[in-house]
Amino acid sequence: MDTRGKLKTCLKQFECESTLSQLPPHQKASVLIPLFMKKGELHILMTLRSLNLKHSAGEVCFPGGKHDSRDRDEIDTALREAEEEIGLSTDQVEVVGRLFPVLSKSGLFVTPVVAFIKDTFQAHPNPEEVSHVFSVPLSFFLGQTNHSSYYLPGITGKLHSFMYQDFDSKKTFHIWGLTAILAILVAVLVLGRKPMFEVDFDSEDPLPFFQRNLHFQISKL
Repeated sequence: MDTRGKLKTCLKQFECESTLSQLPPHQKASVLIPLFMKKGELHILMTLRSLNLKHSAGEVCFPGGKHDSRDRDEIDTALREAEEEIGLSTDQVEVVGRLFPVLSKSGLFVTPVVAFIKDTFQAHPNPEEVSHVFSVPLSFFLGQTNHSSYYLPGITGKLHSFMYQDFDSKKTFHIWGLTAILAILVAVLVLGRKPMFEVDFDSEDPLPFFQRNLHFQISKL
């Protein structure tokens, strides 16, 4: 079974349609986690948010945003936002599955949508929302180099942080928080390896940790 097939099988255990229906529409959001091959290695696509935005300006994130009433589901939201933000059309995307929603610092339940995109994709960032688009080798998020973690009041579990130097743009990006933990999780699921640092979830069976967190947050609604 190839990488796509393995990931599709793995993500089936994360499907939670009934749980998603319990989330308030005004608190729902999605991000697209785009994977592609570059120089024989699996990469993950990320964006740097514009400094003109009101929320999370200048932070690294995945393409995504809040649920719109026109969206049929969380996948629709992620695909729509990715096209609006970086010009990624749906015909260049192969969605492989969803992960459990996670609560963001702004109080939104964010559903990560994992997908493979064509390696020929050329980003056309919307300058009102995105200032830069770059990619990171997926294996980077399992290594100790340029990684740190710490606890913050009011935050469940460790907050992970990476400093990534992009040799193409000669820029250094700070990848942390929700974006970092999602990148770590996807790297664990896709590459089948444990990180070289401690994480709050079981690398061999991450589902229960995210399941418990989601049900706990829903119970507080």
